[in-house]
Amino acid sequence: MVQSLKINDQRFTLHYSGSVFWEEKSTLLISDVHLGKVSHFRKFGAAVPKYAVYKNFRLLDELVDVYQPFNICFLGDLFHSSLNKEWVLFENWVSKTPAKITLITGNHDIIAPEKFESLEIDQFEELEVDNFLLTHHPEERNGLFNFCGHIHPAIKMKGFGRQHLRLPCFYKTETQLILPAFGEFTGTYVLQPNEKDEIFVIADQQVIKV
Repeated sequence: MVQSLKINDQRFTLHYSGSVFWEEKSTLLISDVHLGKVSHFRKFGAAVPKYAVYKNFRLLDELVDVYQPFNICFLGDLFHSSLNKEWVLFENWVSKTPAKITLITGNHDIIAPEKFESLEIDQFEELEVDNFLLTHHPEERNGLFNFCGHIHPAIKMKGFGRQHLRLPCFYKTETQLILPAFGEFTGTYVLQPNEKDEIFVIADQQVIKV
């Protein structure tokens, strides 16, 4: 189950992966994949299963198959840190992906720009497309609606008794949509919405407005 939104007369689909598909531009927006983080943890002895390295790539393939986008724009923190063996997996994924790929540079994106240039991936600090602003960190800009990431938003929900659930979410205000982290093992940050905000939680491969 996905959720559809209309923002500034443009149509967007919120997918349970944490991605957003912009229909008019045939563009996938994806934030905070943090490729390489699993390998980084394993290198330093964390008990992370090896198959987790491939999970992000399988999900990326699924999205490309479903939406067949002309463009894929990563909204920062595509890689967690410096080069490791997941770069080779990323090179292979790019080579078989027909979409044009763009990276909005995030605070974790420290890999040399030349490596991305060799894959024909353009990098920007931010992008303004029509009346939309694509960034990594949340930004406020007059007259522009901002798509961003960085925060890894989540909310807490109460269940039966004293049960509490902490669920990743899309966090929408009147001028901004903060995407949840796409990658595994990224952690979340709980936000406190006000009455005007819209929250779309991700649970059981569904996007649910709460």
